[in-house]
Amino acid sequence: MSTGVNIVTEPTPTPTGETAGENPDKINWIAELRGLALMLLAVLGFHTFIAKPFYIPSPSMMPNLLEGDRLVVSKYPYGWSWVSASFHILPRGHTRIWSATPQYGDIVVPVPPHHDVDYIKRVVGLPGDRIAVVNGQIILNGKPVPQQVEPAIQIPIDANNTCNPYEYPGMAITKPSGKQVCEMPTYRETLPNGATYLIIDHKNQPLDDYAEITIPKGHVFLMGDNRDHSADSRAPAAPADAGEATGLGGPVPLENIGGRAEFITFSLDGTTSLNPISWWTSLRSGRSWTTLRPAIVHNRNESGEPNE
Repeated sequence: MSTGVNIVTEPTPTPTGETAGENPDKINWIAELRGLALMLLAVLGFHTFIAKPFYIPSPSMMPNLLEGDRLVVSKYPYGWSWVSASFHILPRGHTRIWSATPQYGDIVVPVPPHHDVDYIKRVVGLPGDRIAVVNGQIILNGKPVPQQVEPAIQIPIDANNTCNPYEYPGMAITKPSGKQVCEMPTYRETLPNGATYLIIDHKNQPLDDYAEITIPKGHVFLMGDNRDHSADSRAPAAPADAGEATGLGGPVPLENIGGRAEFITFSLDGTTSLNPISWWTSLRSGRSWTTLRPAIVHNRNESGEPNE
């Protein structure tokens, strides 16, 4: 018997954004790759123009930077050049954009003339300065840069700072607490603008003497704070195929400086492993967020030394 009621079956709606026959789980690899490429470009752009993380692989800047320190280097203070690009993918050149000259005491990241590797050193001479080194002391424009004796610094011995007895003879000591430290002769150096910082100088060696030169326009003279263990502007530059450590070979052109060191983010003692616990236990205490800008002493006497 007919009831007179018509039953109408409505079609099942297609989910929003899909069309019949499409697999909703299908990955659009082109879109994914495009997104990854844009993200990579953004990271490279930030590292090239703004700031980039670095790590310290050597003791040449002790006591202010230790092997195992991680730090941030700003890329814009002195302008941009071929060396600004990540991985040094651009050919060497002399062009700089928005160029500026570093200040005395700045810690900068130079590249030596024959190697595409990053060094880290301190600016101790500016364009036009006359500079020499006599018995380990900088002579700047005919005047000795003041060096005041400081209490010997004690740097904890660990896997990244072994206090090798060949390089640092007699400096490894054990404190009454049982802690082992490397006790090193320390001086406070103060440059003409009042920038002051600690250096280590513990032996006589060839780089303690450097004949006077005039720093050319557009160049700076760089030295490591660990004066007896630094391949810097005092040391000759070896060719890329020499297979030996190389210095900076004299004053460094500003286009070869990739940025200014700003602060330490964290520091590792060399015991980090795949064990996640070591990610925490290998952290050195007291070094995170330490500024790398030199202190400035404004009140100095005629000899350039800080007033008491």
